[in-house]
Amino acid sequence: MTRRATLAGISVGLLLLGCSVGTRAERDPEPRTAPEPTASADAATTPEAVGLLRAGTAFVNQTSYRSDVDIASQITSLSHTDNVNKRLNATITAPGGTIEIRMIDDDVYLKAGQLLRGVGDQWMVLDPARVPAGFALSFAPGRNDSGGSGRLIDAIVTARADGRQITGTIDASRIGVGNGISFRLDPGGVFPDSARRHAFRAMLDTEGRLVSFLMPQASGLPSASLRYSDFGSTVSVVRPAGAVVAPDSLYPQLGMGGGG
Repeated sequence: MTRRATLAGISVGLLLLGCSVGTRAERDPEPRTAPEPTASADAATTPEAVGLLRAGTAFVNQTSYRSDVDIASQITSLSHTDNVNKRLNATITAPGGTIEIRMIDDDVYLKAGQLLRGVGDQWMVLDPARVPAGFALSFAPGRNDSGGSGRLIDAIVTARADGRQITGTIDASRIGVGNGISFRLDPGGVFPDSARRHAFRAMLDTEGRLVSFLMPQASGLPSASLRYSDFGSTVSVVRPAGAVVAPDSLYPQLGMGGGG
């Protein structure tokens, strides 16, 4: 296995960003299952720190917010989300183009530019029921965090709080795919052992809200960051004029792998 990470082509969901890791050359050994990580922090420290992080994301269901995701400064996203009033504007930028998403009440619109095959560059109306479950376009509680912080928190192995800063380790192999930061394996690849205890640093604001979750470049993974801001700001969304019904060829491409 080569210890490198390559940024995947754009992977779409509600602000899904991804990278592929663990590419294996032909002469490399066959993939194997890495051992589960061993927690080294005091038993009480991690639950308390994780509890602070979970409490710090309660704003998702309570107010509007901005979320920014960045992977190696090559794939980025910006969204303004108001789950209370069911409004979202999102832009995903990757080498080769930009994808825009707008949500108004139960209507979902997407403009793919040149990043998705065979769907054109016009605004399309999506059928939310046909979007892969892991990338649900929904304002429903538990599925409405455009930054995907919940998947990161679920993958934490150890954590310690020092004032408003929380540091520790995260198992990148458990983050899985979904909205926000995601990692996937290239065919024949495995996560290196060190990716199962990858460092992270998070910060809460003075009101206890999560405002940043940072993962440095290491363990064969690129740098990745999630940031929240602009709490309570008005989110205005314009319904696209002349949007067409999304073709069948769109839906298989909504997720990791770009339809492949």
